Amino acid sequence: MKALILAGGENKRLAVTKGFLKINGRRIIESNVELLKGIFDCVIISTNNPETYFYIGIPMIGDILKYRGPLTGILSALITLETPELFVTACDMPFIKPELVRHIVDRWVDNKEAVIPIFDSKPQPLLGIYSKSLVDKMEQSIKEDIRSVREFLKEIDAFYISEKEVELIDPEGKSFVNINTMEDYEKEQLAVSC
Repeated sequence: MKALILAGGENKRLAVTKGFLKINGRRIIESNVELLKGIFDCVIISTNNPETYFYIGIPMIGDILKYRGPLTGILSALITLETPELFVTACDMPFIKPELVRHIVDRWVDNKEAVIPIFDSKPQPLLGIYSKSLVDKMEQSIKEDIRSVREFLKEIDAFYISEKEVELIDPEGKSFVNINTMEDYEKEQLAVSC
């Protein structure tokens, strides 16, 4: 299984590249690459601005459709990469627990199209596994202008890891925190320094 870090966001709500924000003195994307390299043989960045991430020294992949969004990034990787399934996360999630990643991988079921954890009573689609068998459904959803990964999950046969199971590993759900605004960043910086 390979791992994909989605870094193709348009940063509409933040003036800086989200993955370059620092938590504990380190860029989020660098921490996530290191974490995933400890679990997966191959880690790839999904981006339409490869020059931004050349310095990291890992493979990159761009969107194959003009539509933006995480679904397009996942689809592009599933089509391009030779892997039957793909672990997916985002570049702006600074507190991913490696134990939770390993647990999600351990829960992979070949006859399902995805494995997705539940937290806060909702599916958490940017810390999960997607099967190559989803390519046609994803492409169709994107063409129908369904860009929300949560909406897409309603159309597929996913295995959901219960919230109780997730809480045994990550009681506060810190793995699912993502930074979308400067307020988010300042709040998380404050929490880390306390």
